[in-house]
Amino acid sequence: MYPLPIHYHEPLFRPPSEADSLIIQATLGCSWNRCTFCEMYTSKRFRPRPEAELMGEIQRLGEHCQDVRRVFLADGDAMTLSTRRLLAILHQVGTHLPGIQRVSCYALPRQLARKSANELSELQDAGLKLVYVGVESGDDEVLRRVQKGETQKSSIAGLQQAHAAGMETSVMILNGLGGTTLSQQHARSSALVLNETQPRYAAVLVVMLPHGEERFRAAFGNEFQPLDLRQSIEEMRCFIAATDLKATIFRSDHASNVLVLKGVLGKDKARLLAQIERAGSDPTLLRQNGRRRL
Repeated sequence: MYPLPIHYHEPLFRPPSEADSLIIQATLGCSWNRCTFCEMYTSKRFRPRPEAELMGEIQRLGEHCQDVRRVFLADGDAMTLSTRRLLAILHQVGTHLPGIQRVSCYALPRQLARKSANELSELQDAGLKLVYVGVESGDDEVLRRVQKGETQKSSIAGLQQAHAAGMETSVMILNGLGGTTLSQQHARSSALVLNETQPRYAAVLVVMLPHGEERFRAAFGNEFQPLDLRQSIEEMRCFIAATDLKATIFRSDHASNVLVLKGVLGKDKARLLAQIERAGSDPTLLRQNGRRRL
């Protein structure tokens, strides 16, 4: 752990792959904060950090963390900040943490699409190399029911805008988000978004509602039925089968995933489908309490 001369505004979240990154809170909370499946920032009111406060914090971090190589800009939606403000943050990071090789952040698709290609290119040149985009689903009906505030079209537009600027993207899809009724269209439409955008990374997590289903069901409708294990595996099979990817690093190895898959789509597509097929008939291949992996 780095000796950090700062105070985080809890709760604090970051992608699993940023476990070794220095986390800097550029904003607090999420600018949207209405997704019915997400409880991450419901205890926070969204607001940008005061600029002078943040700049001073980065300067102090530079005095203690010269061995840091990666920075993650939290909280849920740093990309909502103006380009001027983001460039100032990136410049401060580059000045006081000169060893940084990559800065990353979460981004809503519409925030990416709202910035011009030139703005995103400026941010990429200044060090913002990777954005994590919670697409969640490529299906418009699922997105509407979970109050994501995005559409298939807006998700594709945001990802394509980032790629045109030279940024890499890591796309997240939620297994089970459409329940039993919308499972197949959720899987195929989500694959379509990836096919159209060819992200560098893609991950499938399993939808979890640790605080109960009441808020989720109130928006989705009482007909929502969660997937059982067999249905969850079948949805994953349908999703993988529908992908047409060239070189996307794929993972389903989050703590929520019982079926753990790793590979590159598409060269490993046949292998992953074969693993899913075996898991459907042999439950001993499923991870139990995080111990068993395919």
